[in-house]
This record gives sequence, C-alpha cells and structure tokens, in this order.
Amino acid sequence: MTRNVLTVETESAEETARLGMLLGRLIEKPLLIRLAGDLGAGKTCFAQGVARGLDIPEDEPVTSPSYTLMNQYSGRLPLYHFDLYRLTGADDLEDLGFSDYLDADGVTVVEWGDRFEENRSEGLFITLIRLDEFRRRLILEAHAAPEWRLIENLDARWRKETAP
Repeated sequence: MTRNVLTVETESAEETARLGMLLGRLIEKPLLIRLAGDLGAGKTCFAQGVARGLDIPEDEPVTSPSYTLMNQYSGRLPLYHFDLYRLTGADDLEDLGFSDYLDADGVTVVEWGDRFEENRSEGLFITLIRLDEFRRRLILEAHAAPEWRLIENLDARWRKETAP
C-alpha cells in the first residue's frame, strides 16, 4: 500500500483553521478524516475550519464533542464530528454506532483518531504537532489515490494563498 504524505506548517490558530477550511471546500464526497495530536495541538481548530469549508454557517458554533462524543452539523455535506478522547476501547465505538457514520453520506472528522488504529488506511490521517504557542506542523497522510489527489489540490491552493 502506498502512503503519500504532505507536511504543512501554520503560523497561528487562524491559519490552522484556514487550512481546514480549504480542505473542506475541496471535499466533494464522503470522507473520513482522523486527527491526532496532543491536547492543544489544534485538532478542534482544524475541524472548525473543515466545517466552514463545508458551508456550515459561521453563526453555528462548532465545538469539540468531548462529552457528547459526537456532534452533527448540516452543510454542503453533513459533518459528523467525533471526539474519542474519553473512549476506553473498540466496544465504545461500536456502542456509538461509529461504523454507521463511516458509511454515511457526509464527512466524518475524528479527534483523537489515533486512539483506535483500525482502518488507518481509510481516508485522511492528519497529525497536528504543536511547535510553540502559535505555530503548528500538520502531517497529512493519504493511502488511496482519491485522498492523495485531494491533498495535492489542498497543497496547490495553500501555496497560492500563502505565497508572498
């Protein structure tokens, strides 16, 4: 299996969200996005950007579902936003009906997506690394051609937007 990787550095929370928004704008069909990173790495910030890129209204708060485990939003494609931080095992995923959302018609964004390694080869896997108070390094991995094309398009748009 081929693994393609793109690394992007952002200079602020706003840039991290903007990168997520660009990705959200490029998504045209159901997709699984697994986010990994320590507390404060920017997972929720990135997910908020994806939501805005999916045309979820600015006046609708997109928050980490730490206690509810999943929030659903309506946009150009539905967004299913999961937070697996509090789950203890794969059985908890089954109790949530997690696999039903993977087969649904929307975009599934999973914070702490590295907690359960099953199907890591599906969709996009994005690791966020906190470099300092503001800067983040995002490592985007794709294992299939459609997701890699999505990452290539994101890279081209990002370079265009951030070019001096």
